[in-house]
Amino acid sequence: MHSISIIPVPGIPQIHPGDSLPTLLLEAIDRAGIGLQNSDILIVCQKIISKAEGAIVDLKTVTPSPFAQQIATLWEKDPRAVEVVLQESSRIVRMKNGVVITETKHGWVCANSGVDESNSIADDIVIVLPKDIDASARSLRLALQERRGVTLGVIITDTFGRPWRDGLVEFALGVSGFEPLLDLRGSTDMRGRELHHTVVAVADELAAAAGLVMEKGAGVPAVIIRGYQFTPAEGGSKTLIRPAEADLFR
Repeated sequence: MHSISIIPVPGIPQIHPGDSLPTLLLEAIDRAGIGLQNSDILIVCQKIISKAEGAIVDLKTVTPSPFAQQIATLWEKDPRAVEVVLQESSRIVRMKNGVVITETKHGWVCANSGVDESNSIADDIVIVLPKDIDASARSLRLALQERRGVTLGVIITDTFGRPWRDGLVEFALGVSGFEPLLDLRGSTDMRGRELHHTVVAVADELAAAAGLVMEKGAGVPAVIIRGYQFTPAEGGSKTLIRPAEADLFR
């Protein structure tokens, strides 16, 4: 048995396109006296990654399609924002009661393709998901490891709803430094029975745990989880997406 610590990183300033996120994160970590240790896992919300990388869209530059206009009229939405949602999606999963559930080009199924208007940079600016979230996680991890000489894991999170359950939780969208799935098949339970199906989504569990201290109104977009034991590996979030042939609800 082991315990973990969930440590919020306060004092991270507003992020703008072109900012050096590794520098700003390390400065905030140092000011708080937290430091970085071997096997720490840094949890970072997707929004500051997108802002730093310039993954934003100025709605004033968007011309909505007739389909976007139709959806917007039906549910009193901004047709420009609807157009961005459609452009960021690979397919529409379901539309009902003003909610548009899509599959993003990354393979995530979520509301509005992950397009976000809250806590944006300015009016008429929406934030979209990074083009390659695992690459973003890997780049951040390597930069921090190089500067501090420690072995880290990095998770980039976003807030998603879930089928069949109310309420929002943090999900792992980008992973680097460890495997996001813990395969327990072949091990045994407390009674010695062999496990045949148990594969734990540890990256999602860590993301959700970090969400407990990433308060939306407090400006805490980064958290360090300390004490979780992982084996260093390149990792990657794609393994968290259930293959279409195994998805009974597709």
